[in-house]
Amino acid sequence: MVKKKQDLSSDPADTPSGSSETPGSPDGAASTAPAEAETTAAESTAAESTEASIASAPASPFSLLFQAPPPPPPGSGTPALPDDDEAESSGSSRRRSRRRSGEAPRDGDDAPGTTVKVRQPRKQPEPITEPQKVKGSTRLEAKKQRRRDGRDAGRRRPVITEAEFLARRESVDRQMIVRSKFGRIQIGVLEDGVLVEHYVARAQDASLIGNVYLGRVQNVLPSMEAAFVDIGRGRNAVLYSGEVDWEAAAAAAEEAGREKNQARKIELALKPGDRVLVQVTKDPVGHKGARLTSQISLPGRYLVYVPGGSMNGISRKLPDTERARLKKILKEVLPDDAGVIVRTAAEGATEEQLTLDVQRLTAQWAEIERAVETQQAPALLHSEPDLLLKIVRDVFNEDFQKLVIAGDDARATIEKYLTAVAPDLLDRVEIYADEVDSFDKFRITEQIEKALDRKVWLPSGGSLIIDRTEAMTVVDVNTGKFVGSGGNLEETVTKNNLEAAEEIVRQLRLRDIGGIIVVDFIDMVLESNRDLVLRRLVECLSRDRTKHQVAEVTSLGLVQMTRKKLGLGLLESFSETCDVCAGRGLIVHHDPVFKHRGQQAEPQQSSSRGRRGRGGNGGGGGGNGGGNQAASAPKTTTHEITDDVRNALAKIAAKTVHQEVSSDAPSEAAPEQIADAVAAAPVEILDIPIEPVRVEKARPVVDPDAVLGSVLDALPEPKKPGQGRGRRSRRASSAAGSPDAG
Repeated sequence: MVKKKQDLSSDPADTPSGSSETPGSPDGAASTAPAEAETTAAESTAAESTEASIASAPASPFSLLFQAPPPPPPGSGTPALPDDDEAESSGSSRRRSRRRSGEAPRDGDDAPGTTVKVRQPRKQPEPITEPQKVKGSTRLEAKKQRRRDGRDAGRRRPVITEAEFLARRESVDRQMIVRSKFGRIQIGVLEDGVLVEHYVARAQDASLIGNVYLGRVQNVLPSMEAAFVDIGRGRNAVLYSGEVDWEAAAAAAEEAGREKNQARKIELALKPGDRVLVQVTKDPVGHKGARLTSQISLPGRYLVYVPGGSMNGISRKLPDTERARLKKILKEVLPDDAGVIVRTAAEGATEEQLTLDVQRLTAQWAEIERAVETQQAPALLHSEPDLLLKIVRDVFNEDFQKLVIAGDDARATIEKYLTAVAPDLLDRVEIYADEVDSFDKFRITEQIEKALDRKVWLPSGGSLIIDRTEAMTVVDVNTGKFVGSGGNLEETVTKNNLEAAEEIVRQLRLRDIGGIIVVDFIDMVLESNRDLVLRRLVECLSRDRTKHQVAEVTSLGLVQMTRKKLGLGLLESFSETCDVCAGRGLIVHHDPVFKHRGQQAEPQQSSSRGRRGRGGNGGGGGGNGGGNQAASAPKTTTHEITDDVRNALAKIAAKTVHQEVSSDAPSEAAPEQIADAVAAAPVEILDIPIEPVRVEKARPVVDPDAVLGSVLDALPEPKKPGQGRGRRSRRASSAAGSPDAG
């Protein structure tokens, strides 16, 4: 074989050099002969070496022989590399050069044999000037993103062990207090004596959530991907494309003669006038109508029944062992054409209890299907029970130690429901018979009043400021009076944030705050402390039964989260909008307002001036005259005449006023009569305005000018210049106490 290869490769007819001739060379035949001679010599040498190697090789049939191909003969197709001297002498070389677009040519770019490649700049993406649209439905794409994020979060969520589940249950003392009073029912949930949830049920404020209606489509808006449905409640409800049951819509389109396999667009699935089976997921609020879904679900005691569903889910709050047990039971009792979502309350439920729950919900769905065929749209097909039964069904389970009921009507309703659904919980029901109100005894009223405030105090002295806006709820964390005990600032701040995380979750549950929630914790330097606070927040949220999602911490140190609202809310239940300011808290004027600042400053200024005038002059006598009157209080102010002033006036008047007194009157009564006369005279003595005293008995007529003149004459004369001012007090009380006054 090797010999054959050598023969083929050495055939001069196959080589390009053997059949080619140098163009333009007259001696082509002469130059070919020496080349052929050299080729023959090389072939003979290679053949001899090959035979020698084969002869020396082992005779084993499994041995391998590796042989390099013979070198190409001179003058073959592969050109020989020129020597350095030849390359230098030839002077022909190739050089590559690169430069960016817009740069000036470099030296040597124009030389022969030089290839210049101009590098084009990368194209920058053009800025978007017009709104872009999503391929397909925007709401369906948003729903897919939320599900994708939820799956990613579920994968990162640690698995709850059975020990942690039991420890969480046993570490909290839960009680439910129900009070039926004044035509309403109030429900409070206590954890270790602290109020964490509160609900108010009124007959006139019945919720629509969970009700199933047979509605009629009124209008479809493709640009909003929504349809407005009349459910018989006055205001039209809204059905978004993300809540449409597309399988049922395709079946209805096929019955109506439309195309079955069409794009998932709400304008193709629903037409004005179509009948649609919907369920309310959100009550109407303000000018917004109720929110609907065509994916019906019927809640029960232990599970949620989803007609036509193909997926089964189990609460993540249950341990793995319990999840496996419930999944095995559901395979036997669940119909093939329905799906279920197992609730946390199903923990420890027997197969018989789950079977009864499934049968009851299946019967409810059968009644709804029969009503669809007979009723005319719009019509109510199924209504959820009142709030009392819904709370008992959804919240009250084996985690609660007792259920205290105050009120005969609430007691009868709860006992009837528990007897039919959960008879094992009847022994935990207690009847409240104390004279003191149940909410006062368990301090629920006090905690509700504190929860209605904007500011919430923490046990260590810190505080929370909770502000609600149209778009979100903002919670600000402050250290307040908490200064720490040892350690440094980072440790103090972290302790305050840990307390705040626990209280924030309690306030969210108690106030029933929903939507977007932003928490501004105090800045922490260490990443480990930030993770600790975030982990504590998530752990406390595990007690919240509603749907919630905690996002990562933003670059500004803010924690973003969302929470689904359960009811009306605590603030909405105990408040009403102000008619004057329309709930804004401010009264807006048409002109700039500065009057309130001036009115606050003027009384302070006048009072300070009055104090300075009285203190500096010592309440001086009449010698200072008009000077004291300018610095005194306003003239409208009146002063009461005390006994000391009355006695002083009597003694002064007794020495200055001379009246004719009859011999029949006793001499001791003259000073008193004169004092009464002086007090009745409307004069100002010592710069004090004196109101006349009304006395029924007859009073002698006294000339006020004469009395005033006599009083001024009785005062000591001022000292001459150079003698200095005396420091003797000129107060009326001191003058009255001196026997030589006057």
